[in-house]
Amino acid sequence: MLDAAVLVLSAVEGVQPQTVVIWRALHRIGVPTVLFVNKVDRAGADVDGVLERVRRRLTPSVVELAQALDQGRHAVQAAAVPYTDESVVAVAAEVDEKVLVRWVAGEPACRRDVVRALRHGALTPAGCGSAITGAGLPELRRVLTEILPRASRPAGPVAGTVFAVDRDERGRRAWVRLWAGELRVRDLVAIGGARPVPVTELAVSKPGGAAVDAVVRAGQIAAMRGPAARIGDTLGQPPGRRTHRFAPATVQALVQPVDPTQRSALFTGLTELADEDPLIDLHLAETDGEASVRLHGEVQKEVIVALLEERYGVRAQFLATSVVCLERVLGTGASVDRIKVGDNPYLAGIGLRVEAAPVGHGIEFSSGVERGNLPPAFVAATEEGVRSALSQGLYGWAVTDCVVTMTESGYYPRQSKPHQTFDKSNSSVAADFRNLAPVVVLAALRRAGTRVCQPVARFELDLPDEGYGPVVSLLGRLGAATLDSVAAGGGYTRLAGHVPAAGVADLTARLPDLTSGGLVLVTALHHHAPLTAGPPPSRRRTGFDPLDRTTWFRHVPR
Repeated sequence: MLDAAVLVLSAVEGVQPQTVVIWRALHRIGVPTVLFVNKVDRAGADVDGVLERVRRRLTPSVVELAQALDQGRHAVQAAAVPYTDESVVAVAAEVDEKVLVRWVAGEPACRRDVVRALRHGALTPAGCGSAITGAGLPELRRVLTEILPRASRPAGPVAGTVFAVDRDERGRRAWVRLWAGELRVRDLVAIGGARPVPVTELAVSKPGGAAVDAVVRAGQIAAMRGPAARIGDTLGQPPGRRTHRFAPATVQALVQPVDPTQRSALFTGLTELADEDPLIDLHLAETDGEASVRLHGEVQKEVIVALLEERYGVRAQFLATSVVCLERVLGTGASVDRIKVGDNPYLAGIGLRVEAAPVGHGIEFSSGVERGNLPPAFVAATEEGVRSALSQGLYGWAVTDCVVTMTESGYYPRQSKPHQTFDKSNSSVAADFRNLAPVVVLAALRRAGTRVCQPVARFELDLPDEGYGPVVSLLGRLGAATLDSVAAGGGYTRLAGHVPAAGVADLTARLPDLTSGGLVLVTALHHHAPLTAGPPPSRRRTGFDPLDRTTWFRHVPR
């Protein structure tokens, strides 16, 4: 939701590991950033040294727009560097042709052209000062107001992003940052392809808190009631850089209440937390009374446990963490179930073919030659049943990258008894197709076969040079591959490569001891790779198993 960010560094300690992490995050999502070297009044302050480390470890394209005078003393002052100063013009000329032409010709720089160049995303303005004495803050305000681009557009169609969901004593509300246009109470809002829903209340964020208002304008933030929006939903077309999404979680764990009688309260709390936080990927299996959460790290467990106890009075505990794999189809398989044939209890006939698709294709459902032969509601119900069944494949993992085609169908048209409108006992309904589809598609999947694939993370690691040998040895033991090594300078080496997600927790835990701190590790899911050694890992299935026809037909009756 940021228009921009000010990344604060210490003039004494300089670039810290967390500085690198935050810088990379801001750069990845495209937030314009200003560097501010703070604490220039402290003994040992060295602004030039800090900026030199910034150029080595963060970005070489730094534009110094303020200089510290008499640093290291309480009476330190910060002087603004004019935009037309030779040092500023030289950097601006690297990204702006007009500035370059005048600079090469030896002509005076045009201030307007330099300011335009400084707004270029490739350049990073830098200032310095002291938060305690106030030195350098006027110069910082100058940069914020004159250099940083405005993210909002007052005119144009409504464009906004839902960035938070919470609840108060009156219920659920969604927080929206409006990038363009105006949004008013009673306006119809369509989110996620759903039908338009009227906005029933807007509370605009202002000094002193959110105040109920009839309209929210571009550049403002408001709490909205009415539409059932989720985090990441958009209104209209927000700016392109606002589309960042977190990578899927690669590990999961079961969560249980310490007191078994609080299971229902646990389910309620987890459901609301998952609604508010997109990083909580919750899976509830009410038939088994289990709740599992896909996680991004061990700290997330502690946060969830604390929130459950604080907000819902539920003491919870996580069981052992396991890696989340997936299944990919190996070949082609088909299966058919017809009405009144064998043990099929449903008034539905379905034939399905499952075949492998390229990596990244996802699940594609096609009604095939049955399009037009089957009522659309029955086709939709079949697809719903297929997608639900493929969430747990032959080994219990979600199946992906396949094409499922309907090859055959059959149904009983609507029948009516005398003086009645509809006889369900002798007429096919959507539930017949929805319940039969899992049995047919998993039978076809069994014939096609699947292969279990484990998540593989890409890592980027900045570490002190003295820790290079022990870290590379550890990465080898964890199965890391395609290592790239780059000298980052200043006594640091940058490593990049791939490591099985199962080893990330071990890597994170052991690195500090091998390097005496001072390292930066960033990991993210990169791809899934087939498991080649040992028997494929399986996940215990939740709910009834469509592969067991007898049990399925008994517990999922017509």
